[in-house]
Amino acid sequence: MSSIQCVHASAAPQRPAENTLPPALVMLLATSAGFSVASLYYSQPMLGVLGSDIGASTRTVGFVPTLTQLGYALGLLLLAPLGDRYDRRTIILVKAAILCVALLAAGAAPSVGLLLVASLAIGLSATLAQDIVPAAAVLAPEARRGKAVGTVMTGLLLGILLSRVVSGFVAEHFGWRSMFVAAAASIALVGVAVWRGLPRFAPTTQMSYGALMGSLVDLWRRHGTLRRATLAQGLVVIGFSAFWSTLAVMLHGEPFHLGSAAAGAFGLAGAAGALAAPLAGRLADTHGPAWVARGSVALTALSFAAMAAAPWLSPHAQLWLLALCAVGFDLGVQATLIAHQTLVYGIEPGARSRLNAILFVGMFIGMAIGSALGALVLAQWGWMAVTGLATGSAVAALVVRLWPAAQSTAVSTPR
Repeated sequence: MSSIQCVHASAAPQRPAENTLPPALVMLLATSAGFSVASLYYSQPMLGVLGSDIGASTRTVGFVPTLTQLGYALGLLLLAPLGDRYDRRTIILVKAAILCVALLAAGAAPSVGLLLVASLAIGLSATLAQDIVPAAAVLAPEARRGKAVGTVMTGLLLGILLSRVVSGFVAEHFGWRSMFVAAAASIALVGVAVWRGLPRFAPTTQMSYGALMGSLVDLWRRHGTLRRATLAQGLVVIGFSAFWSTLAVMLHGEPFHLGSAAAGAFGLAGAAGALAAPLAGRLADTHGPAWVARGSVALTALSFAAMAAAPWLSPHAQLWLLALCAVGFDLGVQATLIAHQTLVYGIEPGARSRLNAILFVGMFIGMAIGSALGALVLAQWGWMAVTGLATGSAVAALVVRLWPAAQSTAVSTPR
C-alpha cells in the first residue's frame, strides 16, 4: 500500500481527528470501489442477448469481456504507479470521467467494433478501484487501518459479485443498452461524491514515470515468490474467466433457453463461495499462505472437473451442478488470491503498491486470455471443451504451486 499522506490545499498533511475514519467516508470509499469494479463484469451475463441484437457472432462477442479485462490489466500496469507521483484524488476523478464516457459509448454502440473499443476503455478507466482501496489505508489511523481496508474491500467484492445479477436482470427487462447507461449514471454519482467528500493526497515521490515503470521490472526480476504467485494466479483465473464469459451464451442455447437474468443469478451462487473466502486469511495465519494457495487451487480444479458430469444429468440437475461448482471454484479462486496477496506483501513492505499491481496485472491478463479462449473453444467444440479448458488451467496452476518452494525462495530474497 502506498503511504501517501492526505493534505489540505496548502499541502500540509491531514489526518482525521478521530481514532477512526468517519463512517460516511468509509462508506464513500467502499461504494465507489464497488461501483467502479462492477463496470468490468456487467457485460458477461448479457452476451447472449447482446450478440444477437447487435449482429455479432459468438466468437466476436466473446472479445467484449476479453478487451475489458485486458484494458484493466494494462491500466494497472501503466497507470497504477501514478498514484505515488500525483494527487490520488485527481487521478480518481479523471478516471471516473473517462469511465462514464466509455460506458455511455458502449450503451450507444451501433456496431460491435465500437463496442469493443469502448470495452477496452472501460477496463483502462475502471482501475480507479485500485486507487480507492489504497486511499483507505492512507486515511485510516494505523491502529484502525486493517478494519478500514477490509470494509472497502468488502464493497469491492460485493461489486464484483452483484454486478452479474443486476446486469442480467436489467438486460432481460429493460435491454442491455439500459444497463450501460445505468452504470454510467452510477459512476457519475461516484465522481460527484468523491469530488465533494474525498480530501487531496500529497505525492510521495518525484520519481519520473520511466523510473517508476523500471522499478516494476526490477521487482519482477529479483523476486521468485512474486513470479510464482503471479503465474499461478494468472493460470487459475483462466478457467474462472472462461466460465463466466461463456455461461450466458451456453444457457441461451440448447437445452436450457434461459435469458440473461438466469445467467446473472449464477452470480449469487458464486457469492456464497466468494464471501466465505476471508476465512482463508485465518487459515493462512495458522498454516501459512503457501499451504492455503495449494489447497485453494486444488479445490478450484476439482470444482471445474466436476462439471464434466453434466452430459449424464437432466437439464434441471445440470443447473444445480453448475451452481454448486460455481460455489466451489469462486471460493477457490478468491482464497487463492488472498493467499497470493499475503505472500507478495511480505516481500518488500515499501513496495507493496507496485507488487500488488504486478500480481493483478498477471491475474487480469489471465482473465483476458480465459475470456478469449472460452469464446473460441465454445464456438468450436462446445461447453464440455470449456470445462476441459478450465480444469486444465487450474491443474497447471496447482503444478506451479507444488513446485519445490526452495527454488522460489532462493531467488526472492531482497537485495
